[in-house]
Amino acid sequence: MSKIEDRLNGISTIEQLNGDMTTKQRKINRVNTPNSNQGSFEEIETLAKLISGKIKHAPKVGIVCGSGLGGLVEMVEDKQIIKYSELDGFPISTVPGHLGQFVFGMMNNVPVMLMQGRVHAYEGYPLHRVVLPVRVMWKMGVKNLILTNAAGGINPKYKVGDVMIVKDHINLPGFCGINPLMGINDDRIGPRFPPMSDAYCKRYRDIAKGTAKELGFTDFVQEGVLSFLTGPSFETVTECRLLKLIGADATGMSVIPEAIVARHCGMEVLAMSLITNCCVMEFDSDLTANHEEVLETGKARSKDMQKLISKIVEKIAS
Repeated sequence: MSKIEDRLNGISTIEQLNGDMTTKQRKINRVNTPNSNQGSFEEIETLAKLISGKIKHAPKVGIVCGSGLGGLVEMVEDKQIIKYSELDGFPISTVPGHLGQFVFGMMNNVPVMLMQGRVHAYEGYPLHRVVLPVRVMWKMGVKNLILTNAAGGINPKYKVGDVMIVKDHINLPGFCGINPLMGINDDRIGPRFPPMSDAYCKRYRDIAKGTAKELGFTDFVQEGVLSFLTGPSFETVTECRLLKLIGADATGMSVIPEAIVARHCGMEVLAMSLITNCCVMEFDSDLTANHEEVLETGKARSKDMQKLISKIVEKIAS
C-alpha cells in the first residue's frame, strides 16, 4: 500500500488530503477532482436581481428568438431593452441575425422576456455559458419557455418555410459526453438526474397545434423530432442520411441544450423550428446550405410566426 493510500484511511476531506500532500500530489488531485461546469448559482442570482431591478414587468413567459426570427419583438408593447453587453460577464452573440439583447414588455397582456439573439457552442462558448440566459430567466420567475430556431429539414415531406413543433429531441453531442448538465450538480437549481421523456410539454404542443388550426396555418405546421449538432459546419450527406435513419425530422445547432436546462430547472417548454433549408441527401447534388438562406426564410415567415407565437403566449399564460 502506498503512503497516499495509508493516509486516506484517516482522512475524510479533500482539504485534509491536500494539506498532507506534496505539490506534485496536489496537482494530481486537482486533475482527478470533479469540477462544477454548470455555472455558479450566485452568478445566476446576481444577474437575475440586476435585470429585475431595471424592468417594469416581471416576466411570466420567456421566448428565445432563433436566426431570422428576431422580428417577434414587434409584437411586444411597452418595450424595455437590455443589451447583453451591459451585463458583466454575460455571453455575447456574434452571429448575423442575433442582435444580442433582452426585450421586456407585454405581449397580448402577458409580461414576456425575449432573447433577441442567443449564443451557440460553435461561437466558442462552453454549454454552461450557452444556457446561462435560460437559468437567469428561471431565477427571475419565468415558468414557461418558448424556444425557436432555424433548422434544416430531414423529413422529405417538409418544405422550406414549414414550422415544426418539437415533440422530442436527439442530443447527439450527449452521446459523446457533451451535456449542459455535466459537472457537479447544484440541487438549488435542479435534480442530478432529470428525466427528458417529457422534455416538451404535451399541453403546450396541443395548444400550438390548435392555434395553428385556428389561424389557418395547418398546411405548413408540422410536428416532429429535432436533432442537435454543434456546428458551425452544415451536415454532410452521410450525416443527414444517418439523422433520417435514427428518427430525426429536422436538425439544428441550438434549442436542445436550452430545453435540457429548462427542464432541469422545472420550467415547461415549447419549441418550434422554422425549416429554412432542406438537408442535402444526394452526393451529386448541386445544392448547398448557407446562412443567408436561413435569414431570408426567417424574414419571409416572420409575420406568421409572430401571429402564432403571440396567440400561444396568451393561451399558455392563462
